[in-house]
Amino acid sequence: MVLAAAFFWMRSGAAQSAKNRNTAGREAAARTVPVTGAVARVADLNDFLEGVGTVMPVKTVTVHTRVDGQLVKVDYKEGQLVREGDLLAEIDPRPFEVQLHQAQGQMAKDQAGLANARIDLKRYEALIQDNSIPRQLLDTQAATVNQVEAALKSDQAQIDSAELNLTYSRVTAPISGIVGLRLVDPGNIVHAGDPNGLLVITQQQPITAIFTIVATRLPRILQQTRSGRRLAVEAWDQDNKHKLADGSLLALDNQVDQATDTIRIKALFANDDFALYPSQLVSVRLLVDTLRGVVIVPTAAIQRSPQSTFVFVVKPDQTVEIRNVEIQSTQGNQGNDTPLRQGVAAGETVVVDGVDKLQAGTRVTLAGADGGPKKRQR
Repeated sequence: MVLAAAFFWMRSGAAQSAKNRNTAGREAAARTVPVTGAVARVADLNDFLEGVGTVMPVKTVTVHTRVDGQLVKVDYKEGQLVREGDLLAEIDPRPFEVQLHQAQGQMAKDQAGLANARIDLKRYEALIQDNSIPRQLLDTQAATVNQVEAALKSDQAQIDSAELNLTYSRVTAPISGIVGLRLVDPGNIVHAGDPNGLLVITQQQPITAIFTIVATRLPRILQQTRSGRRLAVEAWDQDNKHKLADGSLLALDNQVDQATDTIRIKALFANDDFALYPSQLVSVRLLVDTLRGVVIVPTAAIQRSPQSTFVFVVKPDQTVEIRNVEIQSTQGNQGNDTPLRQGVAAGETVVVDGVDKLQAGTRVTLAGADGGPKKRQR
């Protein structure tokens, strides 16, 4: 009986001990925080200066008629790409054709009069040799010839003017670009002095963007441009998610805006695919330098407190350590990476997700993007 009781007591104690060990294991496991990590690496990183800009066409032309008349035909479609010299609109040419015919008729008349005046002049020159006519008659005839010759020059000017007006009745594109919405419909009487014109053309290939940066960063740009380097520029959408175009620095403004302590910069883009549109707001990145062989970590790993900037580094024993870091550049860098001057060595793993549950010494489990366990990279 005593042996049975002792045996029962031993089994109960062993069971309780196993239960206690399992409970402790579960509590230990519960204290392990799953996180997502990334390995610090050495790479070259582009360093940008960023600003908000407005896309501006290289040229904007309001097309006016140069003669008065009725608009009889429009030879373009709204939003169409036109080339310099393309026919855009036609003014009723008949009044100018009439003017041309009148000038040509007057010239023919004066040419006949000149021929007759020259014949008379030759006759008077022969008669004056025999003193058959007074000298005054010869001089008068010579003056008549000169007068008709001057009239012919005036006639030629009238013909040229009529031909020019006839040419102006065909309105052509002064530049290559995109045609805007039509401002005047066919059938209307248009005038050279109309303030709004017939249409507006904007040149979009190439195209520019004007943006501003803080004046304190100007020396970095001048250092590059004065060495003869042509700085690259990128245009992104307002959300900084999609790059729209690549271009280059075109010009700097000649003075700093003292009210805002900024300077305006103009960049030029080929815009072959028409991704940039006049008056469009874009985020502009000016490449001022390329950082060579720097240690970079994901920007998501960078944590900030009032006292310092730090990251959580995963140690070999799977616990985390708080490590103060010094960021090499705070400007817009390539992708989502941040270069570090010191604090983390290449090959160390930093926590990029799950930091809100961490403190120094917390044990962690590294997980991949799918949430499964991930072996720590060394």
